[in-house]
Amino acid sequence: MAANVHRLRDKPGETEKITINVGYVDLGHIDLLVNEGFYSNRTDLIRTAIRNQLATHAVAVQKSIVRQTLELGSRFYSRADLEAVRAAGGKLSIQVVGLATIAWDVTPELALAAIESITVLGALQASKPVKAALSGRIR
Repeated sequence: MAANVHRLRDKPGETEKITINVGYVDLGHIDLLVNEGFYSNRTDLIRTAIRNQLATHAVAVQKSIVRQTLELGSRFYSRADLEAVRAAGGKLSIQVVGLATIAWDVTPELALAAIESITVLGALQASKPVKAALSGRIR
């Protein structure tokens, strides 16, 4: 990886649920492959297909991450982190590919004072009041 890409450790077991619509014929093919033992279940096949596509486009993804200076993986912002940024008179520009979490004890006022913008390609976890306060800063 390039020097300005920060790889954060993945946390096993943390996933985001998505819903997809699949045609009946494609679903039949998936079930056939599961029944034949190629995959343990539908989810196994879909995850494998996603990983294969991500591997196919890995170079393009890496170039984009470097170009946009995104953090990759899971990033946690504690109340102390945000208070330190506010005390220093700065503001964060959060840019994460993966999971960004703002601690549950962070108030909307602190979040507004310490966070300039948020770009998360993946999932953002924060309290509803904090998400509401930052809604105009989330891209």
